[in-house]
Amino acid sequence: MTSQEVQLVIRAGGIIRCVYGEQLDLMSFGVLSIARASHVEPDPLGNWLADLSPVDGPLLGPFERRSEALRAELEWLNAYWLSARS
Repeated sequence: MTSQEVQLVIRAGGIIRCVYGEQLDLMSFGVLSIARASHVEPDPLGNWLADLSPVDGPLLGPFERRSEALRAELEWLNAYWLSARS
């Protein structure tokens, strides 16, 4: 999946789960409920961490570059959170 693609998981009852991006007008689906899934922040040494605790996920990193942490964050969310049953 490229950074331009959005993966949607549509559940019974019309619930849609996705990693938010501006590639698609999500408002066209109806009322939105948007919640933070993670935090990508620098550590005291200047490395980057992806904290996925808001979705009961792991702490990823450290990464030298923020872009690496963002990539790891998105990969984890797509692999483990997006299709989770919760």
